[in-house]
Amino acid sequence: MAFAGMNYLAILVAAGVAFMFGGVWYGVLAKQWMAAAGINDEMMAASKKDGSSTRAMIAAFVSSLVMAWVLAGLIGHLGNGQVTVYNGIISGVFAWLGFIATTQITNHGFQMKLGRLTLIDGGHWLGVLLIQGAIIGAFGT
Repeated sequence: MAFAGMNYLAILVAAGVAFMFGGVWYGVLAKQWMAAAGINDEMMAASKKDGSSTRAMIAAFVSSLVMAWVLAGLIGHLGNGQVTVYNGIISGVFAWLGFIATTQITNHGFQMKLGRLTLIDGGHWLGVLLIQGAIIGAFGT
């Protein structure tokens, strides 16, 4: 299941588990997230009716696959014998801090939504990258 140092089963599992984590995270924080994002019940109902919520879920899963694939590539570049749970988690934290947190802080700042939305979304993406890094590291190459 490995090609060029990547374990594609690990990538698929990491993407799936991270996607499920997102469902739980936003299920628990749905009301707070909606308030922070400026979304109301009518907007949510409309997105379900016109199919945009389904398209968003599909895009989220595909994005999770791409994220897991790229993270596996980053972890794999640490070298032989370095694809471990510990290094996967550390790589996930670095990727989150360097790319996700900085992007969200910038975007939410200009959208005038810096604060609770950034904490909720940022916490989600940190969880995603920790989960993906741990799974990729556990599977190895």
